Amino acid sequence: MKEGDVMIGTQVAKVIQSKNPAFPVGSHVIGRCGWRTHTVSDGTDLTPIMPDWPQDVSLSLALGAIGMPGLTALYGIEEVLGLQAGETLLVNAAAGAVGSVVGQIAKIKGCKVVGSAGSDAKVAFLKELGFDEAFNYKTVSSLEEALKKASPEGYDCFFENVGGPFSSVAIPQMKNFGRIAVCGSISVYNDTTPQTGPYPHLTIIFKQLKMEGFIQNRWEHKHPESLKRLIGWLKEGKLQCREHITKGFENMPAGFMGLLKGENIGKAIIAV
Repeated sequence: MKEGDVMIGTQVAKVIQSKNPAFPVGSHVIGRCGWRTHTVSDGTDLTPIMPDWPQDVSLSLALGAIGMPGLTALYGIEEVLGLQAGETLLVNAAAGAVGSVVGQIAKIKGCKVVGSAGSDAKVAFLKELGFDEAFNYKTVSSLEEALKKASPEGYDCFFENVGGPFSSVAIPQMKNFGRIAVCGSISVYNDTTPQTGPYPHLTIIFKQLKMEGFIQNRWEHKHPESLKRLIGWLKEGKLQCREHITKGFENMPAGFMGLLKGENIGKAIIAV
């Protein structure tokens, strides 16, 4: 992005004027239109909210667990990791919009789940969600020992949201033939100088690990059915959704900076 560009962002918006029959007045859409209070669109950048969206479910969840973050969690687990019942999954940034759904889906599938987060309040939240083990990576004396204590036998799967030093410690604790889904790398987003080493290649070779980066829109053809599954788990009480809501369009910069500092539990939302 360049100075003066509209900041990127996705919103749930209400159609207030329309000449497009696909988007009638009063309908709701998901728009990738950036930080704006109003947008004029030809419809190409809009996606209608699923037609059978339950009346008792907040539309804001279309930006979270029943939207892109939830789909990211689902596809990372099923399409990339191929997680199986009885396996052990590690997820970092586990109290965030994606990580919190990752852990809950893994529990639905009958797995042991270990989560790492950056505050005691977030660790308590993970316990509420049913994580088997959770720890505050900022306060443990040794990340390596915390990971070993949580799962002495190692990890079958690792859902990676953080990158950087966390990965350097976690990858050696994978089991042979372990799988790693690389979803994010929040530890390096603010770097002005690229981080360097240590390099995990020998571990990946000798443990015969599979490591794959992904973006959820690869499986866009599955979105309608996948969203119905997420909604179903929500209605059954198997999927809990927490939002970190900041009120006021003018407070969007503060909300965004708070996200990068790890202040949110669950999906960060701006209520306009």
